[in-house]
Amino acid sequence: MTKKAELEQQLDELKSDYARIQGDLDKLEFVKGRVSSAEEQLVRLEGEIAAVRKELEQFN
Repeated sequence: MTKKAELEQQLDELKSDYARIQGDLDKLEFVKGRVSSAEEQLVRLEGEIAAVRKELEQFN
């Protein structure tokens, strides 16, 4: 597998995780649960997604 393909796969996984956690966050907000942990995970994932996208730019 090429480096570009690995990065694209990693990006897809990160996006999937982000969407899942966003859904969890929405549910927690609805039931007035503790959302700080989910918010921290989203911020971390946003950083990881940005880093992978920056690496992918080298291939375009």
